[in-house]
Amino acid sequence: MTSTLIIIDPDIQSGAPVFAGTRVPVQNLFDYLEEGDSLDVFLKQFPSVTREQAVAVLEKARVSLVADAHPA
Repeated sequence: MTSTLIIIDPDIQSGAPVFAGTRVPVQNLFDYLEEGDSLDVFLKQFPSVTREQAVAVLEKARVSLVADAHPA
């Protein structure tokens, strides 16, 4: 996905990172997952976020976390 996934703009949600094209904070996705909700539940609550956006953000987070990991 080459388009922008996350926007940080002081005029949108006080500068919290949001899914591009929405006002939905990315933190909401992680909060839902942390509480044990499925991705489908999150997407139902925030229909302006596409499945592709959510999966791409999760993948980006995964890649950034394992980039510095040492192999076992």
